[in-house]
Amino acid sequence: MNILYDVVTVKSFDQAVADLKSSLAAVSFGVLWELNLRDKLHEKGLEFADNIQILEVCNPKQAKRALETQIEVGAFLPCKIVVFEKDGKVHLGLPRPSALIGLIDNAGLTDVATEVEAALQSAIDNAK
Repeated sequence: MNILYDVVTVKSFDQAVADLKSSLAAVSFGVLWELNLRDKLHEKGLEFADNIQILEVCNPKQAKRALETQIEVGAFLPCKIVVFEKDGKVHLGLPRPSALIGLIDNAGLTDVATEVEAALQSAIDNAK
């Protein structure tokens, strides 16, 4: 399994980011933080051609559930979603929570990761 869930959209970069935020809200995920990495690199005097926006997102109930199962899962929180340009196309992607949780040896986290992954994939698919 590919660790990155990745879909291509025909939308512009800015429209994909805006639609993704709306779609995340519809599945009870909030955007805690976001960063346009290209702009940040430019601020630091480094040229980077393509847009890349990183969103850190969270569903508080799912986060609490995961943390109560095993506090170390906090190393994987909040979830990240990325919108980026590559070869003239706009992509939306996320590291699959089920793959990341597989790195922690706790079967009790599998259900949470699977539910979170399904919600985030749905948000991405609906934004595409």
